[in-house]
Amino acid sequence: MATATKSKSKAKSKPATRNKPKSFKWQKMAGKNDEIEYVIAKLGKEKFAPRAKRYDEEASFPFENYEDLRDTGILAMTVPKSLGGLGVKYADYAMLAAEMGRWCGATALTFNMHACTPLWTGHIADDLDMPAADRKQHKKNRELHFSRIVEEGAIFAQPFSEGSSAAAGKAPFGTLAAKVDGGWLLNGKKIFASLSGAATYYGVLCTEDKPDSSVRDTVFMAVPADAEGVSIVGPWDPVGMRATVSRTLVMENVFIPDEQMLMPRGVYYQAARRWPHMFLTLCPTYMGIAQAAYDFTVAYLRGDIEGISVKRRMYPTKQITVADMWIKLQNTWAIFKQATSEARVDPSKEDRLRAYAAQYSVMENANEMCRLAIRTCGGQSMLKSLPLEQLYRDSRLGSLMLPWTAELCLDRLGRETLYEPGETDDD
Repeated sequence: MATATKSKSKAKSKPATRNKPKSFKWQKMAGKNDEIEYVIAKLGKEKFAPRAKRYDEEASFPFENYEDLRDTGILAMTVPKSLGGLGVKYADYAMLAAEMGRWCGATALTFNMHACTPLWTGHIADDLDMPAADRKQHKKNRELHFSRIVEEGAIFAQPFSEGSSAAAGKAPFGTLAAKVDGGWLLNGKKIFASLSGAATYYGVLCTEDKPDSSVRDTVFMAVPADAEGVSIVGPWDPVGMRATVSRTLVMENVFIPDEQMLMPRGVYYQAARRWPHMFLTLCPTYMGIAQAAYDFTVAYLRGDIEGISVKRRMYPTKQITVADMWIKLQNTWAIFKQATSEARVDPSKEDRLRAYAAQYSVMENANEMCRLAIRTCGGQSMLKSLPLEQLYRDSRLGSLMLPWTAELCLDRLGRETLYEPGETDDD
């Protein structure tokens, strides 16, 4: 067995000063979803939306938004009530996250990376099979991680991508974790690492470094942002979702104690196959963007946008487009709500296929809603002083996001509707 060694990184990265855990107080909500939704909507309308333009232009992380999420307790939304959080579970989280996406896509998308850590390690992990000893240790570990969110305001990220098919579940992750005395040594990198430089911990998926390792040997652990050997490199200047700040995370001989494991060995592989809706949580952000595009279009045509008071609602062509948008929006909400309500361990084949269909529909229709909004509102709506052009740019990226890109969803829908598991053309 190897022994733990530490190497100095040439470019050690620490969380930004503004993001260091600080003492904060919040009036705990009763935990009712309508109350939580009210707080998110109020923050979104009064603070997130007005700040979005600046974050987008600067490609800077929305630190102020996260301070508001800390102060209101929303940061602990998916932490169980018994451990100090708001106790929101999967289906309710999806609706609340969509409300956040309605006001600021980048805040909602990065918040999803954070909120999924308690979701995955909480009630999703509780649905999975574990030896008694592993479950006991897992509960102890997650209590530590949850306390960091509740007591310290810690932010968790979830970097997946490596520029290979690993994030889609088709190959082992290239980031390797070697078992050593008392923990693990991590080596590798993650591209498109959202919250880079802002997260307190990175939830890193990696492959256990051993002979003949496979996707079954995926391990999931929390890497402190200030750990020796962690660095963040490269530029960040994308077309959309600029405030996610998704630079490259590099790990060189990073020692991670056993208590930093977010799931026991083998549990992530089990979760990916038995709880597939865990990968549907990017959808709410884009569902919110679709709603925002419709809301903007109605306000613009009614002359309710500040500085542009001309009414354009009397033209039949514009009325027809708004009607088309309304129908598309309702269709998209319907499949989104149904798919997220069906999230559970070991879903039926139909439920799993509907999850793929929901992912595809939301990601494609969000951009289609923005396209229709541009066409019917006209040239002035494209001014950078207005939110529509940013909504359009942000919406286009949803169908590209792993692990369920639009292409992968179509591929799985086509294959799994025509073949049963293990079936070939020789059968």
